[in-house]
Amino acid sequence: MNELKQFLQLEEDKLNWKVVLLLVLIAYAFNIAVRYIYISYVGDVPQFQWQGHLMINNNDGYTWAEGARDILAGFHQENDLSTISMPASILTAAIAKFLPFISFDVLIEYLPGFLGSLVVIPVVLIGRVLGSTWMGFLAGLMSGMVWSYYHRTMFGYYDTDMLVIVLPTFALWAIIWSLKNQNKTFFFLAPFIEILMIEWHGGLFNVANGFFIMTAIYVAVFSRDKNSILFLSLLIIPILKLALIYKLLLLIIAYFGVLKCDNLKFDLNLKYILIGIVGLYFIVVGLPWVYHTLQNGYFTRAVTNTDAGFKYFSVVNTVSEASHISYDTLVHRISGSWLGFILGGLGYILLAIRYPIILISLPMVVLGLFAIRGGLRFTIFAVPFFALGNGYIAYLFGKLSYKLFIDDKIAKISVYVVSFLVMSGFIYPNYKHIHKYIMPTVFNQNEVAVLDKLKHIASRDDYVLTWWDYGYPIRYYADVKTLVDGGKHYGEDNFPVSFSLTRDLVSSRNMAILDVYQTEYNYKHNIKSEDYLKFMMKKYNFKNPNDFLEYLSTDIKLPKIKEDIYYFLPLRMMNIFPTVAVFSTIDLTTGKRKRYFFAQSQAVQKKDNIVLLNNGIKIDLVKANIIMGKQVIPIKRFAITSYDKSGKLHKIIKNVHQNGLNLVYMKSYGKWLIMDDFYFNSAYIQLFVFENTGGLFEEVILNPLVKVYKVKK
Repeated sequence: MNELKQFLQLEEDKLNWKVVLLLVLIAYAFNIAVRYIYISYVGDVPQFQWQGHLMINNNDGYTWAEGARDILAGFHQENDLSTISMPASILTAAIAKFLPFISFDVLIEYLPGFLGSLVVIPVVLIGRVLGSTWMGFLAGLMSGMVWSYYHRTMFGYYDTDMLVIVLPTFALWAIIWSLKNQNKTFFFLAPFIEILMIEWHGGLFNVANGFFIMTAIYVAVFSRDKNSILFLSLLIIPILKLALIYKLLLLIIAYFGVLKCDNLKFDLNLKYILIGIVGLYFIVVGLPWVYHTLQNGYFTRAVTNTDAGFKYFSVVNTVSEASHISYDTLVHRISGSWLGFILGGLGYILLAIRYPIILISLPMVVLGLFAIRGGLRFTIFAVPFFALGNGYIAYLFGKLSYKLFIDDKIAKISVYVVSFLVMSGFIYPNYKHIHKYIMPTVFNQNEVAVLDKLKHIASRDDYVLTWWDYGYPIRYYADVKTLVDGGKHYGEDNFPVSFSLTRDLVSSRNMAILDVYQTEYNYKHNIKSEDYLKFMMKKYNFKNPNDFLEYLSTDIKLPKIKEDIYYFLPLRMMNIFPTVAVFSTIDLTTGKRKRYFFAQSQAVQKKDNIVLLNNGIKIDLVKANIIMGKQVIPIKRFAITSYDKSGKLHKIIKNVHQNGLNLVYMKSYGKWLIMDDFYFNSAYIQLFVFENTGGLFEEVILNPLVKVYKVKK
């Protein structure tokens, strides 16, 4: 047993800070270098560039870019939802001012890689505080470029993720360092970092809360000394429901109180003080946290009820990164390979057995493993600690090699060489994956050109109606307002927009005008409720939502609005159109979805007047039937669309059978669309596919990739 304990022991290194700094710089430089692989593949692709600069590849990044741009400009439009007060925008603007010689578009392209790779610093420092800077270095090489972490901090993936792991990993290092060194002078560091990380992303409250719980357990089991208990009391401050300024003031006061504690005598047993701190935590923080966690959408995954009794569809059910994932996906996103995952987990367990203090990291590890249910976005939380596990395993292999050599000098060198080679084996699958992971930009050059043109047509107070996926980049490039975006996309927000895109032209126009009117009305009258439909129904004296929605298909009296409304309809929306429809094809009184049919495909071959599509559907052009397995469905309408050299649309629509599905061949795209009447009559299909305005919309910009229309008021 003693031999095993000795084997698992990390040898206390004597490396000075210059060597430690060098190892940190090497690990950091390596993680930056691998991110340039992406640039080598896409940097010269014209469609990924705008005004000579590579565009970002993450939709949400455009909201922080918009906020930073407005901070630098010194103004923004009222109620335009610009994120000028958010930390990501403030930090970006500050860096832009500090580096004025770097183009803003270049800055947001490269910032996530340079900030995200900073995770190597706390990983190396954690290794050092446990006893081996070399182990931390090995883990640092890997931690910044594992599948999931690379995906969310690669060049172009501009988002809060660039610091969402860096900050809590720094906080964890500060906690471990404080508990091991018992230096009260630096007790403020961990709670201060936690305050910043919660401010950076509200969801990190859960991590800080978990750190407190695990630190309390560690102190109760392994320490129970006065300084550890005093330090624990400071860790409550970041997780209090207080504004930033009050947390900082309270931390300053409490910190100086802790420094003066040497002059005070404790009359109570330390055990009772610890019980008091933990009891206070459960009353003030713990119980409310448990309640709100159980109400979280990632757990419920259901329709969303409002106080009006409506049952909307929750967006969390459609976001791919929040969907359940397979074990294989979990494994590869956390470690890059099954071998790396298994040995990384084993290494973490062995490290925890020998150094229980590392268990304070358990909240991040558990959150990473929770991805199997919560979605792939969570896997990044476990990455640094499985990397530490891999580093520990590599270190132990290095120790084994020591006994193979008689010469002590060679034996010592072998420890470094063997551990590095073992770690390289864990790193290689991730390096290989980076070469295959080519992420396209959010919009291509042609689409951004349309938005740039729209910027000079629409005013800043005008609205663009489109799906929430495109809200942020549209605001950034066209400098207009939107009704939904990546942050404002709850069920009650998405319903009117989905309705406008998927219903007939009359209903679409009516809902669009009402949505803009109600949005502006709520802003001006400071109405916090965002359930626009409830207010619309009240205006027209309806109590049943289904009756009201049916009413919108008629010629109703609409309120006057000063803002213009533009529809932004990209070809790419075709891929998610059934998902768009889900949000408004739901009975708001029961929560039951109504099912409609839509499919798009490409032709694989044509033989004897039978067109075989790549989704297995067959089209019998002679009998005018659609064959899906054993089911034969007549073609109700057959339409062909195409563009001439000047970009003008030509269309032919023929009525074939009285009933059945509608078939559309978009010749210029090579697309075949099969849909029922619901989709065929929808605003998106009529406007984008057929350019049929019904006299209710004006043509603004028309090209095969994007079509923009203006609502006639």
